Amino acid sequence: MATNVFMEALSPTMEEGRVAKWHKRDGDAVKAGDVLAEVETDKAVMDLVARADGVLRRVAVAEGQTVPVGSVVAVIAAPGENVGADGGRGTGDEGRIKTPAAAAGPAPSPVPRPSSPSPADVTRVKASPLAKRIAQERGVDLQQVTGSGPGGRVVIRDLQAAAGATTAATPAPVPRPPSPVPAGGGAPYEDVALTQIRKTIAKRLATSLGPIPHFFLTSEVDMERAAEAREALNKQLGDRGKVSFNDIVIKATALALTRHRACNAWFQDDHIRYWNEVHIGMAVAVEDGLITPVIRNADVKSLAEIGREAKELADKARSRRLQPAEYTGATFSVSNLGMFDIDQFTAVINPPEAGIVAVGSIVPKPVVLDGQVAARRRMRVTMSCDHRVIDGATGAAFLQTLKQMLENPLAMLL
Repeated sequence: MATNVFMEALSPTMEEGRVAKWHKRDGDAVKAGDVLAEVETDKAVMDLVARADGVLRRVAVAEGQTVPVGSVVAVIAAPGENVGADGGRGTGDEGRIKTPAAAAGPAPSPVPRPSSPSPADVTRVKASPLAKRIAQERGVDLQQVTGSGPGGRVVIRDLQAAAGATTAATPAPVPRPPSPVPAGGGAPYEDVALTQIRKTIAKRLATSLGPIPHFFLTSEVDMERAAEAREALNKQLGDRGKVSFNDIVIKATALALTRHRACNAWFQDDHIRYWNEVHIGMAVAVEDGLITPVIRNADVKSLAEIGREAKELADKARSRRLQPAEYTGATFSVSNLGMFDIDQFTAVINPPEAGIVAVGSIVPKPVVLDGQVAARRRMRVTMSCDHRVIDGATGAAFLQTLKQMLENPLAMLL
């Protein structure tokens, strides 16, 4: 008997999924566990696998199309089995994909199998889903674009660079009179559909900055000793890895949370959950948004372990290959924009967490030490607090402990 292939909930917060790429086509033989398609969820690109043996039939969702969780995207039938309009078992009207075309006429036709790959077939090139979609819309052959992402993956900036190179090689056009329409007759603007991660970011922000009563605490930290400690550690590690300033901040934050349990908490509807474990969410900028992979039990891990894990998680985040267990369950978060020369900023709390630390750049500043002016490396740290959980004095005490640990790294050993 035929079995429906549903758009599954591949992450805890997933409400809909976008088919980024079909690995199997209509008429292909499949076995249970085979990867049928790549699905762009709200956080990552994940695999949709077959739940039965048979032949893939009635592929009803094209690449690039978004459908709700629970929608039927295809059917797996036995060889030679006649699949009706209702598909396989476990289906009813609620399981079918509702579209105007489907309501007015026959069921959608299967996606045809291409007779031969086209040179511009973007599915044959390693590229991000967004880059593939934009390349398809603009008719760009991704095989001619050099990827700068992880593992040679083509990302948006590569398309922009390729477009710039093409423009530079084209003779300058004859000047035209001023016009409200851009030169070349192009449209005055371009609408790009929201990606799944952008939709989720919009929803999360609507449930954070509005409903959560934020307040902010800022402190400036002397990073001179932390910089010296980092240089010594990296010299000792050699080829075994590197420790970044962000790794030191994560470690210090985790240890400070063990001393200020009131900040290591979640706000729930009718209670506050105080965590005995420390799991730090590390904000990572990806191509079309932001995601926070989690370093679990960061308080008991060495700086070298945190450094290795942070790099691995960041690489997986940028290639959209994080698993749900790798980006859920943080008890507190750290967001660092210092590498972008941002001196100070305030971060939005990621609910249900009660706090997040925003880290700015490390810059030399003149300070007075023992009556003498000297240049010292300084860094500003701003803590965003959920006032329903953290009071002003509570947040200030945590930030004071964090500052002490960063200014005297040996305090982390106590």
